[in-house]
Amino acid sequence: MEKKYIISIDMGGTKILAGVINSKEGIIAKIKSPTSPEGSQKEYINSLVKITNALIKNAGLKPKNIQAVCLGIPGSLNPYTGIVGLAPNLGLKNFHVSEKLQAKIPFPVIIENDVNMGALGLKKFGAAKDAKNMLAVFVGTGIGGAIIIDGKIYRGTSFAAGEIGHMIIKKGGPVCGCGKRGCFEAVASRSSIVKSILADIKANKKSIIKKLSAPNKPIKSRILSEAVKAKDKLTIKHISSACEAIGQVLANVTNLMNFDMIVLGGGLIEALDKFMLPKIKKSFNEFALNDAAKSVKIISNNLGDDAALYGGILLVEEFLKIKI
Repeated sequence: MEKKYIISIDMGGTKILAGVINSKEGIIAKIKSPTSPEGSQKEYINSLVKITNALIKNAGLKPKNIQAVCLGIPGSLNPYTGIVGLAPNLGLKNFHVSEKLQAKIPFPVIIENDVNMGALGLKKFGAAKDAKNMLAVFVGTGIGGAIIIDGKIYRGTSFAAGEIGHMIIKKGGPVCGCGKRGCFEAVASRSSIVKSILADIKANKKSIIKKLSAPNKPIKSRILSEAVKAKDKLTIKHISSACEAIGQVLANVTNLMNFDMIVLGGGLIEALDKFMLPKIKKSFNEFALNDAAKSVKIISNNLGDDAALYGGILLVEEFLKIKI
């Protein structure tokens, strides 16, 4: 009997992570490559085709072994029509991604919000197995959220549920990629933290960030982690401020929804969880109602970057009725 696999692709704001996976063997091949926010729709499709073909070859498989390609995309989308409404950190708008990709590969294409996909992976294969009502929040280039109610993903009336990064938390605040001002991700994402640090450096405040980073290269979570370890005051100040904002937002949402688990992930959290989680929890406890706070467990993502890849297995089961 031929073994069955899927290809899961997580299209992050700074990187594409893709893997060949099934529920029995896990990930048998993986590729990571940078993304370009300035890339055209055609370039995105071509890169996905190239990654798909490379993964099949690297895994030593034939096309008949692949049951589907699942895309996790950071933005609002409709998984039934395959259209991305807006993915601001990828520069994509009204993008018929499933149709375009399907025309170039012989596999069914399923799309889902990247954090929804990660939450599904965590619920089935990770630290959230025992959660009934769960919130996942991934903090990286932007901030995305996913809601699981009674063990099932909640997508909302127009499939936009979970966009926690676009809650307005600072009226008249920084401009977000979505075009509005004061969004949560414009205040507390890695991108916003880096902008604040660089603005302070430009104003002649001291920091080792410039020494740790290469000229004209993005300042990623790893560099922020190194700066914290070196006790760089400017970096610590801005990350601590973000932690306070994250804790406050999580408290507000918990007061509304009364979750039993919140899972924090994304590149920034995964690089700095030991520094950030205590600060986030402190802020959370300050703002959350006691009755809501006492029942929620706040943990970090134990699957790391692979959470969304595992989530693809659940999407194939839901949309294609195939178990792999």
